[in-house]
Amino acid sequence: MTAHMLIGAAASGSGKTTVTIGLLRALSRRGFAVQPFKCGPDYIDTLFHGIASGNRSVNLDTWLASENHVRSVYRHYSVSADVCVTEGVMGLFDGYDRMKGSSAHIAMLLDLPVIIIINARSTAYTMAALLHGLCTFRQDLRIAGVIFNQVGSDRHAKLLEQACRDVGVELLGCLPRCPEIQVPSRHLGLTVGAESEIDLLADRIADLVERHVRIERLLQLCRTTSPTVSTDCSTDPVRPMSQTGLRIAVASDSAFNFTYRVNIDRLAASGTVITFSPLAGDHLPQADLVYLPGGYPELFAETLSANTRLADQLRSYASSGGRIMAECGGMIYLSRSLTDATGTKFPMSGVLPLDCTMNQARLHLGYRRMEWGNTVFHGHEFHYSSITNHGQLLSAAEQTDAEGIVTDTCLFRHLNVVAGYTHWYWGETDLFRLWQ
Repeated sequence: MTAHMLIGAAASGSGKTTVTIGLLRALSRRGFAVQPFKCGPDYIDTLFHGIASGNRSVNLDTWLASENHVRSVYRHYSVSADVCVTEGVMGLFDGYDRMKGSSAHIAMLLDLPVIIIINARSTAYTMAALLHGLCTFRQDLRIAGVIFNQVGSDRHAKLLEQACRDVGVELLGCLPRCPEIQVPSRHLGLTVGAESEIDLLADRIADLVERHVRIERLLQLCRTTSPTVSTDCSTDPVRPMSQTGLRIAVASDSAFNFTYRVNIDRLAASGTVITFSPLAGDHLPQADLVYLPGGYPELFAETLSANTRLADQLRSYASSGGRIMAECGGMIYLSRSLTDATGTKFPMSGVLPLDCTMNQARLHLGYRRMEWGNTVFHGHEFHYSSITNHGQLLSAAEQTDAEGIVTDTCLFRHLNVVAGYTHWYWGETDLFRLWQ
C-alpha cells in the first residue's frame, strides 16, 4: 500500500501546479520516494515536477496512447515509489472530447483518489454548490478531499469549512493569498537561472503547504494499491523498438528540453543514449540517430548561431544519410535562419531549406494524428513561431486534429531528416517506422 493521488481542479488557474510543486517538495523533504505524473501532453509542468521532486515526471495521456498503455506506464513508474502525485489538466472533467482524456478520465482509469484544488478568491459558501456538483457528477470518481487556494482570512477559511461540512467533503487545507508563490510564466524558458528560481519557489510553497495542509491526513486518505495491468507486452513502456544496439544522440539543455520520459526510456531500451548540449558548444556525438527535441531555441538564438562547428557537423551528418528526428525547436535549429521578435535574423544550422520567425507570433496548439505507411503516430503541437519560407520542401504526410480535421501542420522529409512542429509520442509505437 502506497499513497496515490491526482491533483484536480474546477478550472485552469486554480493553483494545481502551485500545490503540486509544493506537495512534491514537502513529501521529498520527509524522505518519501516521490514519483510525479502529469495528465495530458504538457512538457513544461513535467520539468517543474522534476525540479521539485528530484524525479523525472511522466505523462499520462489517452489521446497519445491506449488506456492499457497508460495503465502500464503508471504501473511501471510508480512501483518503486512511496507516494505518487499526478497533476491534472484544465478543469476536472475537461477532455479533448467531453471527458475523454480529462483528469477525471485518468483518475477513474487508474482508480486514483482526487484532491480538488479550488481558487476561493471572492467567494465563500457558494463553494458548497460547486463541491456538490464536482462530487456527484460521477459516482465512480473518488473525491478524497479539497484544498482551497487564495484564502483571504481566518473568517474566510471558516466559511469554506462550513461549505465542506455541509456537502460532506473533507477539508484538507486552506492556502492563504501569497504573491511570493506565484509560478513564473511557463513560456519564458527554463534557463539555469529559472531552474534555480523554481527550486527556491518549491521550497517557499512547501513551507506554506506544511503549515496549511494536513499532509498526514491527505496521505491516509490516498493510500491505495497500484492499478492492475494487462499482460499484453505491446503496452510495455520500455520495450525495445524494431532496431536495437544503436547509438542515439539526444540534444539536452535549456534550449532543447521538451521531451516525454517514456520516449527517452524507449530510446535507451533500443541502444545507448548519449546527450549533448548545442548551447555548451558540444560537438555532435557519433550516432546512428540524432534526436533534436523541442524547447526554447528563440531564447538562445545568438548562442546557437555562434556554434558553427555543430552546424557544420549536422549538415555533414545529414548529407551522408544520417538519421535525424527534429521536433519544433529542433526543427528550427535545423533551419536556415530564425528571426526573433525584435526582427533580428540569426543563421541556424542550415540542414533544412526553411526560414522561421517569432515575428507576429501566435499560438499553434492541439493534438495531432498522422498515418505513415501502416503506422499511426500521435502527437501534440505547441509553438508560437512560424515558417516563413520552405521553398520546394513539401509536407510528407497529412496531420489531423483530435476531431479528425486536416490541419496545416507539416512533416518534412529531407534526406534522412524527419522534422516538423509536432512533438510525437512513441511509447506505444515504433519511431523507426519513419525510416522504413
